[in-house]
Amino acid sequence: MTEVMRTIENPRAMQAWAIEQRHAGRSIGFVPTMGALHEGHLSLVRRCRAENDLCVVSIFVNPRQFGPNEDFEQYPRDVEHDKELLRAEAVDMLFCPTPETMYPPGFSTRVEEKRLSKPLCGASRPGHFRGVVTVVLKLFNLVQPTRAYFGRKDAQQARVIQQMVHDLAVPIEIVVLPIVREPDGLAMSSRNAHLDAAQRREAVVLHEALGWAQKAIDNGERSAQNIIQGIQERIETSTSARIDYVSVIDFDTLREVQAVQGIVLIAMAVFFGTTRLIDNILVQVEPTEESPH
Repeated sequence: MTEVMRTIENPRAMQAWAIEQRHAGRSIGFVPTMGALHEGHLSLVRRCRAENDLCVVSIFVNPRQFGPNEDFEQYPRDVEHDKELLRAEAVDMLFCPTPETMYPPGFSTRVEEKRLSKPLCGASRPGHFRGVVTVVLKLFNLVQPTRAYFGRKDAQQARVIQQMVHDLAVPIEIVVLPIVREPDGLAMSSRNAHLDAAQRREAVVLHEALGWAQKAIDNGERSAQNIIQGIQERIETSTSARIDYVSVIDFDTLREVQAVQGIVLIAMAVFFGTTRLIDNILVQVEPTEESPH
């Protein structure tokens, strides 16, 4: 294992190094990121470091998962600070490709998951998950990981990648870890940096609304529509919030449900100004005869 973090920019060099390590019998853990790292990312890195011989992190702001009116150019970037954080976590290899090397002239292949990618963020960001799945599969081929680590804040993304790995028989274990939150409950996100002071104060309403939903379910509420309505009413008390979606869905299929039973994901996307934030909670409820159908 290396003692000092190395950085590779060339995809073929990354792949050659990874193949050499795997042939030597070393396990590789992989944390794909778009940079602007925070404690949520670092929690993935620490788990990766603990469970594998080598830890690889990628930083790549993938243009193909951004729509024409989205924030690709404005997405926060601070690679030097990211490198400092990753060195402190004893990461072995940082992979920093460019769009030109990941998508060279003549690149014409896309990978698309057709079911789980359709609702939620897939409905409001057409083409987003096609870009995600394509780049993640390419990163997997370049890094050759034994395990790859994702956060549950991007719950739909994690499910889509799990499905892709299952469907295409990709020999990688996908590890999904809990959301890491700020002290006031706001889910950590690189996009939080775009919130002004007032928006940042108001954004905590997302966590508060999810907390209300959890309590309502604990107290016996099983109607998905009532849960959605209650969440929406709480978010709408924020003057800068604009709801993209609030959904109650089956965690396995990502289909909307009428009754809260089994393992259910309560997910939302909300704009504060031009900044789009997502959050969710996972709820497990045993079915009852009184649950609506």
